[in-house]
Amino acid sequence: MERIALFERGIDSTPVELLSGEYGPDRFFMKRDDMVPFSFGGNKARKAAEFYKEIAGGDTDVVMTYGSSSSNHCRIIANMAAAMGLSCHIISPEDTSQEGKWEPFYNARLAGLFGATVEKCPLSLVAETIERRKLAYEREGRKPYFIAGGGHGNPGTEGYVKAYREILAYEKENQVYFDYIFHPSGTGTTQAGLVCGKLLSGDKGRKIIGISIARQQERGREVVKDSIREYLGARFDGLYGEEDLVFTDAYRLGGYGQYNEAVKKTIEEVLCREAIPMDTTYVGKAFYGMCQYVEERGIRGKNILFIHTGGTPLFFDFISKHFGAVGGFQGKQT
Repeated sequence: MERIALFERGIDSTPVELLSGEYGPDRFFMKRDDMVPFSFGGNKARKAAEFYKEIAGGDTDVVMTYGSSSSNHCRIIANMAAAMGLSCHIISPEDTSQEGKWEPFYNARLAGLFGATVEKCPLSLVAETIERRKLAYEREGRKPYFIAGGGHGNPGTEGYVKAYREILAYEKENQVYFDYIFHPSGTGTTQAGLVCGKLLSGDKGRKIIGISIARQQERGREVVKDSIREYLGARFDGLYGEEDLVFTDAYRLGGYGQYNEAVKKTIEEVLCREAIPMDTTYVGKAFYGMCQYVEERGIRGKNILFIHTGGTPLFFDFISKHFGAVGGFQGKQT
């Protein structure tokens, strides 16, 4: 089995940048996890680094996972498997787009480039398809390792416990304190890791706000809480309080992959002001939600950190959709 140098040595701390634009009456910073130097980076690369440790120490010969055509997670796992010399099998639901069909997003195209097998099935048959495929591999004498969608599980949570420690180290070095940490919240382990990091450090002051990009309030909060409980184990009851988990679905805009003109405008403004690309499915949508959250609650004079969780290939889906082929966006003419 081949080794991945980055995952062997550990992921270095990603940059934190003070944004120059005015997104509200506060100071806005961004932690650039999109700059993790593996397959376009992002939170899924952090999580993959933790799953890598388990896979590299065993006899796995095929990595299995689940996700939509737009999944950053599936792209990262397919690239990791290819770099390790392993097969990759992705179960992908056919009907998760706005049009109710499977679409070839750049993430899915990259997964194909990495040699992954993509098996499409109806959303209602995903669980059944996963179990049937795992059993088929085992009958062939192969050793599948299954990673839940989005990198869900303790290894994924661990990735963002470590990220929280990076934030603490940045604050100490730069004499700054972030009153709020915002981020896109999807399958839940990014938020669970941040909350666990906060609880384990004894830091009760700041608020960690998960902006839902898909799930409704009750289900989304339940999934994050379950991940926190699973990671903390016996320490959960002594550390966790309901006020530690802030999850809002107020800006999900109808569900996964859906957005509005305000999100589109936000993405364009951040790109022009900060030279930072964001996508409509995860990061751009959550950044827009953060700005609305701050405005609606009259938050003033605070240091606010937003975690850019990656998704650069999806930015190019956004460009293709709204500006067409090369030459479709002409800019200002002289």
